[in-house]
Amino acid sequence: MDLKDKSVVITGGASGIGAALARQAASAGARVCIADLNGDQAQAVAEEIGGVAATCDVTREGDIIAAIKLAEAAHGPVDVFVSNAGLGKGDPDHAASAPDADWMLNWNVHVMAHVWAARALLPAMIARGSGYFVNVASAAGLLNQIGDAAYSATKHAAVSFAESLKIAHGEQGIGVSVVCPQYVATPLLGLGDGDAAGNLLTASDVAKSVWDGVRDGKFVILPHPDVATYSALRGANPDRWIKGMQMLRAKAMAEQGGISVSSFYKLV
Repeated sequence: MDLKDKSVVITGGASGIGAALARQAASAGARVCIADLNGDQAQAVAEEIGGVAATCDVTREGDIIAAIKLAEAAHGPVDVFVSNAGLGKGDPDHAASAPDADWMLNWNVHVMAHVWAARALLPAMIARGSGYFVNVASAAGLLNQIGDAAYSATKHAAVSFAESLKIAHGEQGIGVSVVCPQYVATPLLGLGDGDAAGNLLTASDVAKSVWDGVRDGKFVILPHPDVATYSALRGANPDRWIKGMQMLRAKAMAEQGGISVSSFYKLV
């Protein structure tokens, strides 16, 4: 898909990967709506790129609908919806130790926000035979994030929902891409572009991979190509894969004194 003159909505678009996606989309000629929980920061990015901004809590279906309506009023029917908002809290103790509130927050942000966007947009997209969903998941949705069971489980669900969208509506002109990066130097890890090195990508690196993948109509977009190899190994021999992950967890415990998602990237 060519982004020129397309109406694009990006959740979590005020910082990190979302802001990088917005800047690159605008540079390609798209009309962008930034939807973010931080309304002031969303407005700042929107002013920078000549777009519009919506204060949006993606755990509320009504907020997503309101952001879509704002984008439609400003830019016409939504051509591309990027469900990018995300979070990570980590396991307080054992794999089931996070409170229900944290599990439900992960579920609503990583899964239901994608569902609500599709529910709002699919009827019109199907009617006109065009539209595109970019659902940002994670390599954890194909593999696992050690130390954050709620994140891993919901990112797996995000990948599954994107696949359902593609199977059900791909022949109706609806494009779907699911993005599965590993670690990225973003505020989610307390990092910025200057911290990127080796396998730790910048938000701009990931955004370029995303828009390149959308242009080519790729379903699974892997900013870190190694994820394809890991996913194949996991599928070919699950028991061996689990053993390797247990060893990686043990390494984190020995070298870092615990499982900290914000520093785990140093081991990968």
